[in-house]
Amino acid sequence: MATIMAVDDSPSTLHMIVDTLKRAGHTVMQAENGAEALEVLSDKTVDLIITDINMPDMDGVELTQTLRLEPKFKFTPILMLTIETAGYKRLKGKEAGATAWLVKPFNPQKLTTIVSKLIRST
Repeated sequence: MATIMAVDDSPSTLHMIVDTLKRAGHTVMQAENGAEALEVLSDKTVDLIITDINMPDMDGVELTQTLRLEPKFKFTPILMLTIETAGYKRLKGKEAGATAWLVKPFNPQKLTTIVSKLIRST
């Protein structure tokens, strides 16, 4: 299975993401914001990154922009998992380099389906 980085400042959402992905057989690393995610990822590679948009210290759009500048993450799929539904937010995510978008609250089955599709596409 895959190694996935999950980034969300909500402990309950992060727990749900991690639990869902671990039950699906994936290895999951986690961080509470973009800055922490960059620290965790500094010496690692992953198959997929799942990030919220609205977080303190570094939001998901900034995290995505920063990761896309790194050669090892240039083509890593990035899933934005957020409460944001506004078209302009989605466009900002896409312009930053997000691969896919899922609105919270999410259905665990839908999350695992999207994760499987994104991992297969790499």
